[in-house]
Amino acid sequence: MKNYDSMTDEMLALCYVGGDNRAFDELLTRNQQKLYSYILFVVRDTELANDVFQDTFVKVITKLQEGKYTDSGKFSFWLTRIAHNIIMDSYRQHKSEHIVEPTEDNDLSNLRSEDLMDINRENEFVNAQVMNDVRNMMDALPTPQREVVYMRFYQDLSFKEIAEMTGVSINTSLGRMRYALINMRRMAKEHNIQLNLEI
Repeated sequence: MKNYDSMTDEMLALCYVGGDNRAFDELLTRNQQKLYSYILFVVRDTELANDVFQDTFVKVITKLQEGKYTDSGKFSFWLTRIAHNIIMDSYRQHKSEHIVEPTEDNDLSNLRSEDLMDINRENEFVNAQVMNDVRNMMDALPTPQREVVYMRFYQDLSFKEIAEMTGVSINTSLGRMRYALINMRRMAKEHNIQLNLEI
């Protein structure tokens, strides 16, 4: 019996290609939460996120079975790239960006940065307000800018990795981040929002 826990995602993918269906189950278990969080953050709609998530894994299965995966040591990047392409295709089909109002289960509260800080209650309240303001401003960004901010700050990816995943140049990724920060600073100034965290 194989010890799937000790295998990398890449090894599991190659086992699945070799006919081991349990290896794919393990791959799905390992990657579903991170991938779904990414998709939901970008599309901001639970129904669409579910569709994109399912389409992503259908495409992954198809590509694996067709032998279109080679072990590059970056299975999660490959997975995210497929999801990104499906999201972009769905936007192209609708011709224009579909704006969806945020819902209770569609925010960044699960990232809870305040949990990482050992601070008094007053500072905790201030920091919670700052993070809420940042989430609201991020929601107002165009999709490509919101996506690069999420990948950089919440997935801790380099600009090179972001460029690979989104299929653009590093300069384009950097440009999107620059415009995102400019837009967020402008929004903060327009609404007189203080973005300094209390330590």
